[in-house]
Order: sequence, then C-alpha cells, then structure tokens
Amino acid sequence: MPQSFTCQVVENEILAGNVYKLIVAKDKADLTIVPGQFYMLKAWDIEPLLGRPISICEVQDNKLVFLYAAVGVGTEIFTKLGAGDKVSAIGPLGNGFDAEKAKGRVALVAGGIGIAPMVELSKKIKAEKVDVFAGFRSFTYGLEELESYVNKVHVATEDGSEGSKGYVTDIFDAAKYDVVLCCGPEIMMNKVVKLCREAGTKVYVSMEKHMACGVGACLVCTCKTKKGNKRTCKDGPVFDGDELDIE
Repeated sequence: MPQSFTCQVVENEILAGNVYKLIVAKDKADLTIVPGQFYMLKAWDIEPLLGRPISICEVQDNKLVFLYAAVGVGTEIFTKLGAGDKVSAIGPLGNGFDAEKAKGRVALVAGGIGIAPMVELSKKIKAEKVDVFAGFRSFTYGLEELESYVNKVHVATEDGSEGSKGYVTDIFDAAKYDVVLCCGPEIMMNKVVKLCREAGTKVYVSMEKHMACGVGACLVCTCKTKKGNKRTCKDGPVFDGDELDIE
C-alpha cells in the first residue's frame, strides 16, 4: 500500500552527465516494492506544486535508491540536495513487473534512465538465463549494480564511446529469448514490442510518460491500448506488450 512519509537524504551523487543517484532512508517504514513501481518525490515547499515521479532503482534495508536525470525545475532542485536534507515521498505507486512471469531465457532491455528499475528487477528474477541490453546516447551508468545478478550485459551507445555503436535495438535479438522486460523512451520500447511480436516472444514494458498527480486522477499520462486509453501511473506503468496499441 502507498505511504506518505518524510525521508532523509543519505547520498546524492552525480554519476555521469546530468544523471544522479539519490539514496534516502526512512526508519520503521515498510519499503516492500515491486520492481517497476515509483515514488512521487518532493523536496520543496511551494513551487513546483507537484512532486516528481521517480522509478525505484533498488531497495537496501531501510534505504531507497533512485536514479534521476536533471531535466527540469523539479529535478534540478533534487541535484542541490545533500546528506541530511529532507524529501517527502508518496509510494510505492503503480503496477510493476511480475518477476514470476520471467522464466526461461529472459532479456532486460533498457534505454537511458530506463536502466533504473532493472537493478531491483534483476535481483528478483529466478530464470535459467538473464541478459541485459542497455542503450545510451553516450556515457553509461547503473550497470555495475546489475552485473552480479545477470549472465551478461550488452551495451550500445549512439556515439560509439562504449560498447557497440548505434541503438540498443540493433544488438537485441528477440528470437533468442522467451520473455523480455523493457523500460526506456517510448520510441525504443515500441521498436522492442514490434521485434518481440515478430519473434513470438512475450514482452512487458514500463511506459515512460509525463505524469502530474501519480495516482490516476488527472489523466495526463494516458497511453493507448487495444482496450482504449489507460492511465500509465495507475494502470501501469508496466503493461503487457500485446495490449499496447502502437504504430
């Protein structure tokens, strides 16, 4: 069940470029989460009005680990946080990945900040094989935490600075896997869904949409499915790829 509480910053460090790792702690809080869920975080009193939805990267005892990209007013405020500062949190919110459905040969496909939920997810999957395919524009991040939980990490960067040059979809072969779990930019995820449909591979995706309330009230984050529009924050963010209405 979602909780509303105040937590304390333990660490807030820059990883690369505009990407940061934020670790917060809360004593006596139930931090049981499903990988792929998110929290609405707020570190200000008045403006901006609403918190920011940040996907959970990892749970460490009484600590929550988040990765975030500084791309706007709210996340820029996060970058100024230091140890001991207070953050308001509401969550966990949304529906995450069902690790029990990830059986056989499993691929985790991530684009950019979509790597965040893959850390906790990789810890929960009990499959015969788990490979990660991660795509970035240039610099990489969030990979070291994954390596001890998966068989192999494949990397693609658009500028060729690390791994293969190009997009993550260029190095991913859906036919080699039974189940694919995906998170990242919508254009990338649409491509992954199409590749999986062509290969007959089951795929689940965590949709990346702009959110406002985070609880399904404002309808800002709707996405198209074969059964009509769904709220990404409340009905998702994780959806069965077969249900999505993609172009």
